[in-house]
Amino acid sequence: MCGLSGEIRFDGRRPDLAAVERMSDRLAARGPDGQGSWTRGAVALGHRRLKIIDLSELGAQPMTDPRGMLTGVFNGCVYNYQELREELRGLGHRFESTSDTEVVLKGYQQWGTACVEHFYGMFAFAIVEHRTGRVVLGRDRLGIKPLYLARTPDRLRFASSLPALLAAGEVDTSLDPVALHQYLSWHATVAAPHTVLNGVRKLPPATVRVVEPDGTHRDHCYWQPSYTRRPEHAGMAPDEWRDAVLDALRTAVRRRTVSDVPVGVLLSGGLDSSLVVALLADEGQHDLRTFSVGFEAAGGEEGDEFWYSDLVAREFDTDHRRLMIASDRVSAALDGAVAAMSEPMTSHDAVAFYLLSEQVVKEVKVVQSGQGADEVFAGYHWYPRLAEVARDEEPDRYAETYFDRPHADLARILQPHMLPDDDPSERFVRDHMAAPGAETALDAALRLDTHVMLVDDPVKRVDNMTMAWGLEARVPFLDHELVELAAACPPELKLADGGKGVLKEAGRKLLPREIVDRPKGYFPVPAVKHMAGPVLDRVREALEAPEAKARRVFQPSYVADLLAAPDEHRTKRGANALWQVALLEIWLQTHGIK
Repeated sequence: MCGLSGEIRFDGRRPDLAAVERMSDRLAARGPDGQGSWTRGAVALGHRRLKIIDLSELGAQPMTDPRGMLTGVFNGCVYNYQELREELRGLGHRFESTSDTEVVLKGYQQWGTACVEHFYGMFAFAIVEHRTGRVVLGRDRLGIKPLYLARTPDRLRFASSLPALLAAGEVDTSLDPVALHQYLSWHATVAAPHTVLNGVRKLPPATVRVVEPDGTHRDHCYWQPSYTRRPEHAGMAPDEWRDAVLDALRTAVRRRTVSDVPVGVLLSGGLDSSLVVALLADEGQHDLRTFSVGFEAAGGEEGDEFWYSDLVAREFDTDHRRLMIASDRVSAALDGAVAAMSEPMTSHDAVAFYLLSEQVVKEVKVVQSGQGADEVFAGYHWYPRLAEVARDEEPDRYAETYFDRPHADLARILQPHMLPDDDPSERFVRDHMAAPGAETALDAALRLDTHVMLVDDPVKRVDNMTMAWGLEARVPFLDHELVELAAACPPELKLADGGKGVLKEAGRKLLPREIVDRPKGYFPVPAVKHMAGPVLDRVREALEAPEAKARRVFQPSYVADLLAAPDEHRTKRGANALWQVALLEIWLQTHGIK
């Protein structure tokens, strides 16, 4: 887990190494254990290292393979790197280190851009071919590791975070109206390749981009599972699906124990993280370190679920830590969390993950998390409604169920120059639902949520908040083989038992009944969810700042209405509308965007 950066020139000039180093400096939190840079011809690379695999300097980056005439930078972890190294050795390759980065370089030398199909893990990388000057960029199947791009006619810059690109300078920071529309429609999700800034894009998940020396490029999407019933699963009974899911999850959890440092677990006490703990215990792991976070109650809402996490910790005899965060710590940490965001993210649990990571990294550098199970296994309450409709009705029902607000409402929220003439958010959903490879309306909805909404909200949020402290988070529920299996699973088995039925059946083989049958919980942060006190003061300060008024994004009358009743205006999905508007402005101001 690290931070990478680079620049490619297309105009015959040398790359700006100082700009690459500024990007690298901005990525220091992602890689506090080492740094390096490299330049040759029209390309420069930078890297910040978090030592997880091969703790020696042989694993340092940028890494050059002199025999293959390749240099690369890598962020993430290839969990099957040891098996691939033995396979590549059998094909005649020699290794100098025990790092997965060297496996990535040798894999590219052996298989070219098809190397990504051999990698099981989370990753983003850039590989330079010395002879041709060609640069290859790649991102993992579920987009767990980020890769941001800033393109001009003369150059391409790339980095593991958007703020790193800003540190390099000369970025078009005007707001992208399509991205802003998605942000306000999908509770802060902005789908790749867009970001809220016109001058920054992101490489989509499961994509390899080959950039030629003249600046032309070609993209290849190398993975998209089919959300259909498959012949090989014909006749499988519910208990067989349960066992298949449990076996696949067991493999996913085991893969994510690969590390040269200890691996802990973020334990909420919900079904998903509890299953991860149970499977690690079942594998014979002792003294597993687990961590739970809680917050002071506010607005009549409890801020912790320690009863459940304590139950799991006792059941599996983990080395458990309860982390209770006072409300004043939440407001004090707000600006730090926003500074860590590559894009504005309104979910109030961003601050929770930020504060949790600050404490966890004092004890471990790697954790597993239960993130992603609700999208992959249909755990949210809106999925049964989506399963009731025909495919041609699906986009409308999805918008009714999922969107924060319809396009018509944005006319009174946004100033006219920021409002697209059409409805780009609805069009995106309609196009996605119409694409082949999904058998039912629910299949199409789960595909959209898993490969778009999950990637650019919860996944991004956890990556940003954990890496702000140099903590690597691994997500077994986003193991691509488990996702493929879940995609093929009959919808009725996922919808059963109030959602995640097949996963709950798997949980009943390992977990206490109270964990499997508990009401669905969320990551509560009452001090942020309920606009009051120092958080409201910060919101008001941002929205009344001169730069907010000069930016002319939101209608002044709408902002005034929100500030007059800060805890009353809610979106269709129940989000605090003031927080959505304010968080964007706080993010822009925090990152120095005028």
